[in-house]
Amino acid sequence: MAEPEPKPHLSIIIPVYNEEESLPDLGKEVSSVMESLKKPFEVILVDDGSTDDSYAGIQTLVKRHKGFRGLRLGRNVGQTAAISAGIAQAHGDIIGMLDADRQNDPHDIPMLLTKFDEGYDVVSGWRKDRQDPGLTRILPSRIANGLISWITGVRLHDYGCTLKLYRSVYLKSVRLYGEMHRFIPAFAGFLGARIVEVPVNHRPRTQGISKYGLGRTFKVLLDLITVKFMDAYMAKPIYLFGGSGLVMGGAGVLMALYTLYHKFHDHIFVKDQPLFQVSIFFALAGLQLLLLGLVAEILIRVYFDIKDKPPYFIRETAGFD
Repeated sequence: MAEPEPKPHLSIIIPVYNEEESLPDLGKEVSSVMESLKKPFEVILVDDGSTDDSYAGIQTLVKRHKGFRGLRLGRNVGQTAAISAGIAQAHGDIIGMLDADRQNDPHDIPMLLTKFDEGYDVVSGWRKDRQDPGLTRILPSRIANGLISWITGVRLHDYGCTLKLYRSVYLKSVRLYGEMHRFIPAFAGFLGARIVEVPVNHRPRTQGISKYGLGRTFKVLLDLITVKFMDAYMAKPIYLFGGSGLVMGGAGVLMALYTLYHKFHDHIFVKDQPLFQVSIFFALAGLQLLLLGLVAEILIRVYFDIKDKPPYFIRETAGFD
């Protein structure tokens, strides 16, 4: 009977969407780098509902290269869900991500690994010399990175760089939804992880076409609001909604008192003071926000009590025992 494979020290997750042209060279390069580490490893390629022959290419890599695994999702559910599926299947003490378009350089992985010996928990790649169009990719990215760093308090130059390594304990405890994969360093920072950023090589795309555009910037801004809420108010939403409700209700009471002052002191009838109607609106809005906070408190308790359902469906696998 064959001996079981040793537990991987490093798991690399590669989300794949319509990258059949890049896969053969990607497999050779990643396999060469991983073999040079002289430690147990696994490479998990997740086909995110590709419409080309990407999964056939993944199956070929699984047969050709030691330690390669393949996942095929039932449909295209986005990079975040694909990464989440890979994390769920990964067994390494350290888990990393890599793009399938070969713009990330796998040869940077050994350099990033050395930072764990210095006590860091997250090592984030920084595409300091980024090989992308300036107006449509680099400028929006810099704006988004500045906003994310400012709001989350976890300051990085390049949240969008997929090439990052994490101690698995920080990834296994995070639930990823929507387009939240770019915020994983912030989530790890919220848990107390020590984070370091390292400049990495970034190569121009030579095969396939980019799947991203300017529209992604607006998604980042909306997701950022969610991240801030999850950090500051996820466990106690009543603080946000109830606090806002008390402020609005208090403002309504003050405006009502001001209206009454004019009535009794200046003899101006309430019906002649539009501010009284505004005070009623503020009071009702404050009451609604307070009740919304109570409902959110109930929902969050239900959320923590029930078993989470993953946002993906695995149709088939390759290379897993």
